[in-house]
Amino acid sequence: MRKLDNFLKNRSIDTAKLLEYGFTKQGKEYVYHTKIYEEQFEMFVSFSAKQNIAKIVDIANEEEYVLVDNPNSVGKFVGKLREEYENKLQDMIEKCTILDVFKEMQSKEIIQLVKEKYQDDLEFLWKKFPDNAIWRNKTNRKWYAALLTVSERKLGIDSDAVVEIIDLRYQKDKIKELVDNKFVFPGYHMNKDSWITIKLDGSVDTEKILELLENSYQLSLEKK
Repeated sequence: MRKLDNFLKNRSIDTAKLLEYGFTKQGKEYVYHTKIYEEQFEMFVSFSAKQNIAKIVDIANEEEYVLVDNPNSVGKFVGKLREEYENKLQDMIEKCTILDVFKEMQSKEIIQLVKEKYQDDLEFLWKKFPDNAIWRNKTNRKWYAALLTVSERKLGIDSDAVVEIIDLRYQKDKIKELVDNKFVFPGYHMNKDSWITIKLDGSVDTEKILELLENSYQLSLEKK
């Protein structure tokens, strides 16, 4: 039996999508099973508040095939079965879960408000940096904001605390008036002449951030 905690890291389960995928609700569990590997094995998956698990059963003898979950088990047969099993699990996770990287309440609020106002979803562009995402407008594909998880030290603060931040475009000729290195910082990982950074820890009101985000959105539409 395999625990699926690693597959679900920074993801939340969408129960409606589980049902669309073929899961059935049995009490407090969502259960799925399908035949794999030329229908010689049956794959069982269960999601619940208590645990998220999967297993493979050999149909011929109706016993769990534990070798597939043992990384020390090698060989062509078990290797191909494990590959099909894990590909199916990965497909299931991608189709039935939602990325849930950003934990701060202010981050979640802004994500929801952007979705409502601009109908834009976060784009996670970098596999090596799964805690970084961007928004871009549909008109010209230009970025108008980025959500990142960074150490405060990277913002020039004497602390190794990890914070969630938003990067926004801002007018070049006014940026020095806004940046105070306390609430508003030079754009992290962006052009500091035209981007600003704000921590999403409540230090700046959400309403003010949304005003700046709208400003950034409009700037992204301007032709150069």
